[in-house]
Amino acid sequence: MMQFDRALKKNPLIAILRGLEPDRALDVAGVLMDAGFRIIEVPLNSPDPFTSIDRISRKFGNDVVVGAGTVLTVDDVSAVRDAGGQIIVAPNMNPKVGARAGVLGMKWCPGVLTPTEAFAALELGASVLKIFPAELAPPKAISAMRAVLPKEAIVAVVGGITPETMGEYRQAGADSFGLGSALFKQSYELSELKSRAEAFVKEFEKGSSR
Repeated sequence: MMQFDRALKKNPLIAILRGLEPDRALDVAGVLMDAGFRIIEVPLNSPDPFTSIDRISRKFGNDVVVGAGTVLTVDDVSAVRDAGGQIIVAPNMNPKVGARAGVLGMKWCPGVLTPTEAFAALELGASVLKIFPAELAPPKAISAMRAVLPKEAIVAVVGGITPETMGEYRQAGADSFGLGSALFKQSYELSELKSRAEAFVKEFEKGSSR
């Protein structure tokens, strides 16, 4: 089974598949994996998300880390784990959710927006700080937060990210990006998903070589 730390090192782009329907889960995950993605998030407000997580985990678990987004309750954490998910992503910073993820050996990625929330999340065991929404945290804000956060803290910027906006955030200190509708919508054909996924990976790799 692919481990989160290894997946993050291979490619720290996180595919957020909001609205994914289970009958497309394997096709979509396959396209993303072929494009170079190694982390997939299925938000729990998608249709039957646990079935999608289960299918992706069973088929691609050796090459891709899959988990859930919009995880708001302790019970949801357990359900994600039962479905084969390894990561718990949330829009908020709920200590109870983080504690349950830790007990189950899962990676917790809470949403934070201020230094106070970020440091509190790290003290509670957060594996990744999800800066959300990015629209409220421009690159200058990320740079200011990065200056006071521990060097080993992993910062993922989420919300409205496009290939064109990643560069400034990377220069400001972002380690990772959560990619939503600019990457995936249920209405996208697989060919469009492929071109969007490849564009994100190409732009990220270009930034890595600078």
